[in-house]
Formats: sequence, structure tokens, C-alpha cells
Amino acid sequence: MVKDEGANVQAMKSLEPLNRPPLLHVTVQESLRNYIEANRLKAGDALPPETFLAQQLGVGRNSVREAIKALESIGILETRRGIGVFVKEFSFKPLLDNLAYGLQDSLRDVEELREMRRVLETGLIGKTVEMISAEDIEALRGLTEEMRRRAERNESFAAEDQQFHQLLFHCQNNRMLSALIDIFWIAFNKASNFANLDNPTPLATWRDHHEIVEAVAAKDVERARQRLDDHYRGIQQVIAKNRNT
Repeated sequence: MVKDEGANVQAMKSLEPLNRPPLLHVTVQESLRNYIEANRLKAGDALPPETFLAQQLGVGRNSVREAIKALESIGILETRRGIGVFVKEFSFKPLLDNLAYGLQDSLRDVEELREMRRVLETGLIGKTVEMISAEDIEALRGLTEEMRRRAERNESFAAEDQQFHQLLFHCQNNRMLSALIDIFWIAFNKASNFANLDNPTPLATWRDHHEIVEAVAAKDVERARQRLDDHYRGIQQVIAKNRNT
């Protein structure tokens, strides 16, 4: 009889887990976000004291304090000791740090980041060809010359690489684009440790950048786009080689 009951239990569908309500400090976080938006608070504006917020929300000060700490960790608020809590100026840094941390063990996500960078830059290079100044072209040539010197000494030129991609699109005066380029570049390099990978062809990497600049200077959109594609294929090959060693 016991055996039959066991068989019946196994045949039954399992219980669905209960949907728990969100933790109180999470609800308080949302309330504080809504308060900031509803009152159109800007960077540098102060929030009311914790005691006032707790009374308004009908919760304890500890819940308010936990919510504030959580919002500090993602760059929305900042506490100035002895003064109060203020709305913080927006920064991509918390996003970059969390993104790089989350991707560090995922080669697939690193490859997806590389592809996003490729699509973003090849898609917008035509506008750069139309708008770029002679001064920016000369600055890019200066960067690629420094890359060449470092490549000949078999040194990393990660800093110059980052400057190159920023300067390439600087003429578009698009702050969101600049921020996205930095996000993809920094997150990709942190997550893949690309600057420290063994690059078997540093001069080829330099040449990619050099050819991109010369194509842009010649106002040749298709060649510039193709050279960017070549550059990102080279990055993929470096990652693949290090993955297999």
C-alpha cells in the first residue's frame, strides 16, 4: 500500500513555487526613484532627511537606508557625510563595472560585444567621412604612428586604440555615441582581458588602424567600412587563438 502511494505521489505534478512579494527595501527604492522623477530632481539636488522619507512611506529608517545604499551602488544617489543624500550626476561607470564583471567568464558574450562594436562603427563611419576635419585626421595619424612604434617594440597600445576609436567619431558631436563607444570598448577589454592577450601580429593591427584613417582621409566610405570590418575580424582571430592555447 505504501508503495502504491509513493507511485501516486511521483505521478502527480509538482507544486508551483509561491510568488513572493518584493523585499521592502526594493519597494522603497522604486518609491525613491518615482519621487526623484516626479519632482524632476537634478544632479546635486538634495533628498529629504531619512526620517521624513520613512514617515512619508510608512516604513522604518533601516529600510530607507538600505534603499539609499542600493541606489548609491548603481550611481543614482550619493551620501555626503554630515550633509545629506543627493541625486548624483549620471555616469556609465557603474554600468561598465557591472557589465565587465558579468561578462568575464562568458566568451560568447565577449564575442557579442565585439559584434556590437563592429556594427555600430561600420554603420556610422559614412557620417564621419562626411564630417571629419583635417585636424582630426592629423590627430588620428599621430595615434597610428605611435601604435606603429609600439608594435615594432612588441608593446601594447591599448590606450592609443581606445583614443583612436573615440577620435574617429568625435566629429559627429554625438555624446550618446561617444558614451556607447566607450561602453563597448571598456567592457569588451575588461571582460576579454584583450590588452593582455598574445597578439601574434601587432603590426597587422597597427596597419588596420592606419588603413582606416587613410580611407577616411580619401573620403572613401566603402573602403573605410571594409577596413573596419577587417579590423574586427582580426580581433576575433586574436581571441580565438588565445582561447585555444
